Amino acid sequence: MKNLFLMRHGKSSWELNVSDQDRALLQRGITDAQLVATEFAGKNLKIDYVYSSPANRAFHTSIIFLRTLNYPLKHFSLVSDLYDFSGDKVVHFIKSLDDSLDNVLIFGHNHAFTYIVNALGNKHIDNVPTCGFVQLQFKENSWSSITQGSTIITIFPKQLKAW
Repeated sequence: MKNLFLMRHGKSSWELNVSDQDRALLQRGITDAQLVATEFAGKNLKIDYVYSSPANRAFHTSIIFLRTLNYPLKHFSLVSDLYDFSGDKVVHFIKSLDDSLDNVLIFGHNHAFTYIVNALGNKHIDNVPTCGFVQLQFKENSWSSITQGSTIITIFPKQLKAW
């Protein structure tokens, strides 16, 4: 059985004149990443390896999340193909994962993540929000053969905030 954890980067800023890959997180993105990580930690889910888009906002979100969990960075890598908005490169990456990994967390971008959770999960999600987390579970034992999985958990910052 394979578990794919997808987390979209936190809310980022458009205020600075920098390239898209260099956009920074807003304070809300930082706070939301910590909030979702804390909720995730309470679920006692195992992570074998973590990958992130090299874009600053995804990398920063991943580091905040992993520090909140005290997760060892020796099981973390940046992957340029995860800087993808269509989802095609991300799906190719997922299907090429090493089968010794059963529980993989990926930090990346929309529209790719909304596309993937709807194409591979069994619950429609209109939009994976910033710092949105989705767990997809697959019955297959090989990443290359995953097709339709089950949407097991969603953690969205808005659900966690007291109004």
